[in-house]
Amino acid sequence: MDTMEIAELTADNPDHVEGIVELRNAIREHEAPWLILSTPSQVQGWMRHGWDLEPGRHFGGFVGGRLAALGVVNTSEWDNLDLAWLSCAVHPDARKQGHGNAMADHVEGVALQMGRTKVGADAFDGSFGVEFAGRRGYTLGSTAVNRRQHLEEISLEKIQGLYDEATAAASAYELVRIVGPTPEELLDDVAVMSAAINDAPLDDLEIEDEVYPPQRIRDYETAIERRGERLYRLLVRHRESGELAGHTVVAVEGDRPEIGHQHDTSVVRTHRGHRLGLLLKSGMNLWLADTEPQLRTVDTWNAESNDHMIAVNEALGYRPVAREHQFQRTLQPS
Repeated sequence: MDTMEIAELTADNPDHVEGIVELRNAIREHEAPWLILSTPSQVQGWMRHGWDLEPGRHFGGFVGGRLAALGVVNTSEWDNLDLAWLSCAVHPDARKQGHGNAMADHVEGVALQMGRTKVGADAFDGSFGVEFAGRRGYTLGSTAVNRRQHLEEISLEKIQGLYDEATAAASAYELVRIVGPTPEELLDDVAVMSAAINDAPLDDLEIEDEVYPPQRIRDYETAIERRGERLYRLLVRHRESGELAGHTVVAVEGDRPEIGHQHDTSVVRTHRGHRLGLLLKSGMNLWLADTEPQLRTVDTWNAESNDHMIAVNEALGYRPVAREHQFQRTLQPS
């Protein structure tokens, strides 16, 4: 077996970025054709800015100068201070040589050095990663489904009909459109409302509620902008009280504007029962049809147990493309 040397990767090293792109796209071709191709700008953007200006740490396993394995450690300083979410991938041409275990040992060690004793990892259903997680002592916590909306498959007339249906049930509410950063006068209210996402089912995952102070909302918006994506947030507001009752968020890639990514959709518990989820998501589709007419697909993820949001998504033409399992384990400091 060739020796693998592990080193931390940086977004400023073009060879590191290209190596990650090549590895991820090789895995896609080999076993996950539904995945969206990685690009240098996309990889570099995530390495530099992450989801909300907390980029993960990336580690490469090199064999003969070539990137054979990739490990990533993601953590947050906002909440879940004992948790790290890990990923470990091996190039299809470099498997069954012990590189996966070597990289997993490394990223678990990094997590421990960072004071994180609880770790999680994902693996697509039917992939080798499911067996690999089990061998390393990880237990299944939840399963999520990746659904994709192909906009050419659903007519605007049908979406308009769903929107009209939801509007009739939500006559006490109005929609507010925001492009890019949230206006300062709405930021505090958006931060409070965003915590409604914590009601989404976690099944058996041991994860604390996430916190959403205004600065985290701003950091998230800044990260999207720096990654070169366009942000659309649709709020629903109760007319009488002025209270924000929910929102949905979509980011459109700048380099590939035909691709959109659904981020949070949530409704505050006290405002449920008025078809607000359907109002928000159909309203977003109609908005994007005007502002981003080149958009072709939108990807979303939901816990398999999230029956309500799944029903909304399926009404809007989303269909499953992949199932992904989330695993967890507790690390023991040596």
